[in-house]
Amino acid sequence: MDARWARSERRGYADALAAAGPLAPTRCAGWSTRDLAAHTVIRDSRPDAMPGIVVPVLAGWTQRVQQDVATWPWQQLLDRVRSGPPWWSPVRLAPIDAATNTVEMFVHHEDVRRAQPGWTPRSLPAAEADALWHTVTRSARLALRGCPVGVWLQRDPGRAPRRGHGSDPSVTLWGPSPEIVLAVYGRSRNQAEVLGEPDAVAAFRSWRYADAPD
Repeated sequence: MDARWARSERRGYADALAAAGPLAPTRCAGWSTRDLAAHTVIRDSRPDAMPGIVVPVLAGWTQRVQQDVATWPWQQLLDRVRSGPPWWSPVRLAPIDAATNTVEMFVHHEDVRRAQPGWTPRSLPAAEADALWHTVTRSARLALRGCPVGVWLQRDPGRAPRRGHGSDPSVTLWGPSPEIVLAVYGRSRNQAEVLGEPDAVAAFRSWRYADAPD
C-alpha cells in the first residue's frame, strides 16, 4: 500500500490542530485538541500504552500516560504529531504506515475539522478515496464488532456493496468512501446515508453513534 496518504493526512491533521489551538473541541467525545494530540503521540511512540486503547482492563494505564503526555507544551505535542513514530518504530516502514495510519490520520484530521464552525467535506484525490475504501473494507468487521445489525458498505452508484459486518437484518452505508469511513468509526457528523428497514437503521444509529458528541 502507498503511505503517501497517511503522511499527507498526518500533515493536514497537525495543521488543523495548530490552527484550532490546544483547547478546541473535537469530534472525539470529551476530548479537546490537546487530548487528541496526546492520544496520537502515545499511539505513535508508547507501545506499552497502546493495548489499553482497545482492551478495557488496561485502559487505566493508557489514560494515565495520556494525561501525562497532555501536559506537554502545545508546540511539543504538535511537533510530535507531525513527525510521527520514532525511528525505531516499525510503523516508519511505508507498508505498515499505510495499513495502520491511512484511516487513523484521516479520521482524526476530520475530528478536528468537523468540530469547527462552517466545516465542509473535503474533495479528496481519487487515489486517496480508493486507499480509504481499500482500508475500511478490511477493517470494518473489527470496527463494527458488537453491532446489533449487519452492515454493508457501498461507495457511489453502480459499485458492488461489500459486507462490513454480520448478516440480516442489515443496513447499507452508502456514499463517498471518506464519509463511509467516518460512519464506520462512529463519527456522526458524516454524509453517508444509512439505508435499510427503519428498525435496523435506528438500531445501527443508536449503537454506532451512542457516544458521539451532539
